[in-house]
Parts: sequence; C-alpha cells; structure tokens
Amino acid sequence: MEGSGPPFRAIRRSKDQGGLLTCASQPARLAPILTLLSLLLISCGVGSIRCSSSTTTIHDNSTDMMSLLDFKRAITNDSSQALRSWHVGVPLCGWKGVVCSGPKHPGGVMGLNLRNLSLSGTISPSLGNLTFLRRLDLFSNGFTGEIPPLSRLQRLEYLDLGYNSLRGIIPDNLTNCSNLRDLSLSRNLLIGEVPSGIGRLSNLVSLQLGGNNLTGEIPPSLKNSSQLENIWLADNKLAGTIPDELGKLPNLSDLDLDANQLSGGIPETLYKYNRSSLQYLTLGSNMLGKTLPSNFGDTPLNLEALELEDNNFEGHLPASLGNISGLFLLDMSFNNFVGQVPSSFGNFGTLDYLNLRQNNLSGFIPIELGGLKLLNHLDMSDNSLQSGVP
Repeated sequence: MEGSGPPFRAIRRSKDQGGLLTCASQPARLAPILTLLSLLLISCGVGSIRCSSSTTTIHDNSTDMMSLLDFKRAITNDSSQALRSWHVGVPLCGWKGVVCSGPKHPGGVMGLNLRNLSLSGTISPSLGNLTFLRRLDLFSNGFTGEIPPLSRLQRLEYLDLGYNSLRGIIPDNLTNCSNLRDLSLSRNLLIGEVPSGIGRLSNLVSLQLGGNNLTGEIPPSLKNSSQLENIWLADNKLAGTIPDELGKLPNLSDLDLDANQLSGGIPETLYKYNRSSLQYLTLGSNMLGKTLPSNFGDTPLNLEALELEDNNFEGHLPASLGNISGLFLLDMSFNNFVGQVPSSFGNFGTLDYLNLRQNNLSGFIPIELGGLKLLNHLDMSDNSLQSGVP
C-alpha cells in the first residue's frame, strides 16, 4: 500500500540475470545512510572532546581579584593614585602592576609589580592566595608591619620587599617557596636570625638581606643553595665566624658582609682554591683578624674590589695581591698591618682607589706606584712611611 512503507529503503533485494539475490547498488539511495553514519561519528567525536575538556582545570580569576582587592584595602596611603584602576569595573589584567598569565603559562596572576609607588600600609596575607604568582615586587614603598605568610606561593621565583619599613622576623616558612631565585628583604627593620633552613632554597641565585637588625650567625646551610651568585648581608648585627661553606659555592661572585660583628679569619675556601668566579669581597667594619697568608692573592685573580678596612688584621700585606691585576678598589685601612708596602702593588693597572690609612706600615713608598695611571684616590696617612708619593 502506497505511503505506508518506510521513508526510504537503503537496500533492495532483486534477482540478477543468474537469479541470485543481491543488494542493489544505487548511489542515490546509499547517500542518506552515509550521511547519517557521518553525523553519528561526528557526534561521537564531539562527545569525546567535551568529556576531555570538562576535566581540564581552568583557573578562576575571581579568587585572584578578591585577594588583590583585600590587598588594596590594607593600603592606607596611595598618594599617586597608583591603584585607582583596581576595581571590578576594569578587567583584572588591566589593573596597574598586575601581570596575567599567557598561553604558555595558563592560570592566574603571574606578577605583581608595584615598586617605587609611595604606597603605605601593611601587606595583606591575601597575597598568599595568588598561587600562580611568579614575581612579587613591592620594592621602595612605605609598607609596615610583618612579612605575611607566603608559603603557598610554590611558583614564586622573585620576591623583593626591600626598602620598606617591615618589622618582625623573617618567617621560617618562606623557605617553602622552593622555586625562589631572587630574595630581597634589604633595608627594612627586620630582627631575629636568618632562618637556619635558608639552604632549602636550592634555586636561589641572589640573597639580599642587608640593612636590617639581624642577629645570630650566618647559616652554614647556605652551602645547599649551590647556585648562589650574590650574597648581601651587610649592615646587620651578625656575629660568629664566616662559614667555610660560603667559599664552596661554585658561582659566588659578590660577597658583602660589611658592617657586622663577625670575628675570626677569612676562610681558606674564599682564596686558596680556584675562585675564578669571585669579583667583589667586602668584609669591612667587622672584628675580623689574624694574618693574611702570603698566597692570599694567588687564586682569586678576577677580583675587582677587596674591602677589608676597619678590622683587626695584622702581619704583612701579601705581595701576592699584586697578581690580581684587574683590581680597581683596594681598601686595607684601619687595621694593624706592618712592614713595607709591596712593590707588586704597581701591577694594579686598573686600580682607581687605594686606601692603606692608619696601619703600622713603614719604609719607603714603592716607586712602582707612580705607574698607576688610573689611580684617583690614594691614602696612606697615619703610618710610618718615609718620603712622599713617587
């Protein structure tokens, strides 16, 4: 009966010339079923994509936004209106100082750069919620209070809270930020000791804690931060001796322990072995002493500045210092050195500053010093030297 059959027949049985039953091959009638099969396959594929994408973690930036608004509420003075763009009417990535993640680093806020903006107030603990943060820079503002808990910032690589008015201690849990490469808390009002576990920061390249009121000793655990290049612990109240371990850091180029209360001698590890990396050694204004060995200048041949002033060193000035031909600053003043000024000091072809004031030096000033063409500052006063400058 017409009209009562299926809407189409994909396969029709018929007899061929041999009388065998076969499937009729008619492209026009096969087309609908092929289309249907294609749609089914596409549907299955889309379904698979949807399932896999539904398991992908997408960071919710609203958490970061709320955390940053908490940070803003703790600001008591923003005279330059640096944070006026920080409100819900502006996309988070358009806020001043906020650096969002890119396609290579999917996630939340990656950087907060608010240096030199005259901001005052406390640093809100809400910054510890920015778990995708890699750079936190609040350098040179007026922040007070204590350093907030930041131990959840496992991706943090750069932290600069220097030149503020932060008080309290350096939190031990800061050493949980295992990816830190640059840590600067310099020029604050911090007290207490350098955390003994500071060596857990195995990726650390630069450590800047100078200009505080830190006490205690320099932690030997720093030897575990084997990538360290710069250590600035000057202008504190650190006591004890300089750990031998510091001299074993293979990449150390700048060691500044000036103006502390350190005693003892200079570790052999800082001068006896291959110290091709060391360029600046600043140990002035401490209570260091003992005699400098005769081979002191044999290995740190790339030194550019050596500052040992205002200590208790004694004995003769090592003639081997003349081997450090690239030295531009040498300050050995206010010590107890005796004997003559070595003629090898005439090898300092790039020397700009030479200060040997107030020691117990005697004899003649070497004529070789007259060949130091780049010398701009020379002070040998308050000694027992004969004759004038060549």
